Amino acid sequence: MASSQSTSTMKPFVAAGLSALVPGAGHFVAEDAHRGRLLLLIDVVILAVLAFLFRDKVAVLTAWIRPTSLAWMMIGNLILLGYRVWAADDAYRSAKGNQSANVKPTTAVLLGGATVLAVMLVTPHIVFGYFDVVQYDLIQTVFGGNTTPAAASDTTTTTDASPPSTDATGATVTTIPPASTSTTVLAAGEAPWNGTDRLNILLIGGDFGEGRTGIRTDTMITVSIDPSTGETAMFSVPRNWTQAPLPDGMGVWDCDCYPELINELWVAGERYPDAFPGPGTPSENAVKGVISEFLGIPIDYYAMVNLDGFVDIVDALGGVEIYVPSAVIDEKYPNEDGTSYERIDIQPGWQKFDGHLALAYSRSRNQDSDYFRMNRQRCVIEAMMQQADPISLLANFGSLADVIKETMITDIPIDTLPALVELLPKVDLANVVSVRFIPPEYHLKFRDDGKPGRVANIDLVREHVQLVINDPQRAVTELGLEKLDDVCGAPEGA
Repeated sequence: MASSQSTSTMKPFVAAGLSALVPGAGHFVAEDAHRGRLLLLIDVVILAVLAFLFRDKVAVLTAWIRPTSLAWMMIGNLILLGYRVWAADDAYRSAKGNQSANVKPTTAVLLGGATVLAVMLVTPHIVFGYFDVVQYDLIQTVFGGNTTPAAASDTTTTTDASPPSTDATGATVTTIPPASTSTTVLAAGEAPWNGTDRLNILLIGGDFGEGRTGIRTDTMITVSIDPSTGETAMFSVPRNWTQAPLPDGMGVWDCDCYPELINELWVAGERYPDAFPGPGTPSENAVKGVISEFLGIPIDYYAMVNLDGFVDIVDALGGVEIYVPSAVIDEKYPNEDGTSYERIDIQPGWQKFDGHLALAYSRSRNQDSDYFRMNRQRCVIEAMMQQADPISLLANFGSLADVIKETMITDIPIDTLPALVELLPKVDLANVVSVRFIPPEYHLKFRDDGKPGRVANIDLVREHVQLVINDPQRAVTELGLEKLDDVCGAPEGA
């Protein structure tokens, strides 16, 4: 008799719990089959709509990086919570109404049942709401200030500098007039790169940690994608070329070039803002303009990550596994704090790096040179893209978002993110053609002003860039290039 009484007491809670999980399921326990079938039909419709909206990975990613989609998902999340609460309450009332008047749950049962129901109902919506709010804040913080000009338009900026003149002291002065712009309006929702031959994005590793004055762009890799085929190339420009050519209308130097190390361009933009006019900040214009002139291709967008923040990003991803072809030993590697040193000893073979070691592997150049370091950087980037663990991403989503907000700078427009996500599945990482423009092949001469540094053979650089873009397979053969997968992949049996 006591067991029957206990079962009757718990029946409303069981009905409510089932309808909290699947609205309508608990109504069958509550002996209200008609209402249960109606709610299950609504469930099927909701699932069908969600399956259509999030039918594949691209659709999910697109929704996850579109602010309006995130806002609508939050609204849907609240509506779904309300629907589940109503269904659970209705199932509870239906089961309660079919009980004998003599069946009364104790206070402990009421409190316990209500607590369990509340946790079941609210927890998934709180978790989803947290991810939604964090992602919305991340997108708005990193990309929110960037919009395609004139409501999705393609803007070209041109500037004509007046001939150099001399002031009263005899110093050379170059007067740069305001930039003029021409705008081509695109259809609403159309990707800015539709109809163009390539989409070129400059990836920058900026070293602006402790002990550094200004930002040094020590890593500069241009990713060039054919939007129609997905064919992709990576062009790496070393940090220590000098006398790089400047676009028309830029500069204040007699050589019509940027005379110092190319990795100092960001700082040059801060020091000589009038020398680098254009649509972005002087530093952005300087780096994008010079790399564009160096390679002979336009740079559409850039994204820069602080190399110190890179440590936290790798850790948030759960580390990265990399095959090390040869030992990397640095007796005096500078730590991220800029004030201390340590010995780095990374042996050949498969290695699992945390953020600190991944940065050291990418950054150290003490035992070989800047050019060998460029290979390691490309391999780390590829490994991170291939090994991103969804579980680690979710578990560390909040901290990862904070790191990205603090360490990433970009001019990619927020309204182009969905189109960019739709383009990514076309990219075949295994067949990316990678070129490093390094000495001695691309060395033209040493500086003629007596200062240390090399001057690049710009004509040869541009010739090889066009060869890679126009015929990547021929470029691999004629230039002796290795595909990124061949450079970074482990030999058989390793």
